[in-house]
Amino acid sequence: MEKNKLPAARRVRESAGYKIFSGINGIIMVLVCVATLYPFLYLVAQSFSSEEAIMQGRVGIIPVQFSVTTYVSVLKKGEFMHSYKNTLIYTVLGTAASMFFSCMLAYPLSKERLWGSKGVMKFIIFTMYFGGGLIPNYILMQRLHLINKISGFIIPSLLSTYYIILMKSFFKNVPKELEEAGQIDGLSPIGNFIHVVLPLSMPIIATMLLFNAVNYWNNWYNAFLYLDKKEMWPVAYYLRTIINGASTSADPGEVNAEKMQIAANIKSCSMVLMALPIICIYPFIQKYYVQGMMLGGVKE
Repeated sequence: MEKNKLPAARRVRESAGYKIFSGINGIIMVLVCVATLYPFLYLVAQSFSSEEAIMQGRVGIIPVQFSVTTYVSVLKKGEFMHSYKNTLIYTVLGTAASMFFSCMLAYPLSKERLWGSKGVMKFIIFTMYFGGGLIPNYILMQRLHLINKISGFIIPSLLSTYYIILMKSFFKNVPKELEEAGQIDGLSPIGNFIHVVLPLSMPIIATMLLFNAVNYWNNWYNAFLYLDKKEMWPVAYYLRTIINGASTSADPGEVNAEKMQIAANIKSCSMVLMALPIICIYPFIQKYYVQGMMLGGVKE
């Protein structure tokens, strides 16, 4: 009977309909890859091309009249590297703080026995739709003396309702039997969370680490609102000011051709510099990303 099944299965896999489906599916995947990669390759090519080639529209995915003038102009300035250092500090501290407080909030809320958990969850969800407004937020930050401080950049983005919901859903799916076994072995609730729950939650932890790191790395709005001192600017806000012409050198002796070059492809250069660190990190945690999103998004 097994011999009769195998040829039938082979005939189904090799049928004309299956081949057509595989071909269409392959074409769609190739188009998706091209649509995803082309904009980034275009930005990279434009950032290494000359101003003349860009203005003439001759740049595709390969640099034309290869030039690193923009990169040299940006990187040679101490302000850029200082802003890059600020961004690293903000990203590391902000991501660590966000993960700590998100876990401390999401894990208790995942326990049905916690008194008032539903009310707290409704209050958290309420913040997704209603806020105090920009001016009250600024006044609050000012009265808390958080203006021009690292905490003033980190705290406004410390917690995300969406991330908390994902983590809560994931923690809720951790088998209760494992936690009960930890309690029998003498673990406290905190010890149970650290030694039992966290090791099983690496997919959602890695996913949230990526989300929070990208959020802090690309965040310029908090700096725009709460950081007036230029030496505290993150690289995202520093590059934004360059694009807008706010941070260009006031030296009248600066070469005009260099200014034209920066004006032509500074946007591409800044986007490449901003995206490069995240692109380098993503492959190492990509395997956790899909799993974390799928399991963390399971409906309760």
